Amino acid sequence: MDTLFENASRAMTVVSFITFLGIVAWAYARRNQAAFAQAAQLPFADEEKDHV
Repeated sequence: MDTLFENASRAMTVVSFITFLGIVAWAYARRNQAAFAQAAQLPFADEEKDHV
């Protein structure tokens, strides 16, 4: 039974690492650069409104 948990732990470590690498690759992909640049400007896009 211990080897089952050891194997499951190893498998989840590998799956987690591959998922992490996929997220990093997605975040640095050039096709996402424009969308991320636009999202980075969202906090500054609100118009200032006069408060009465």
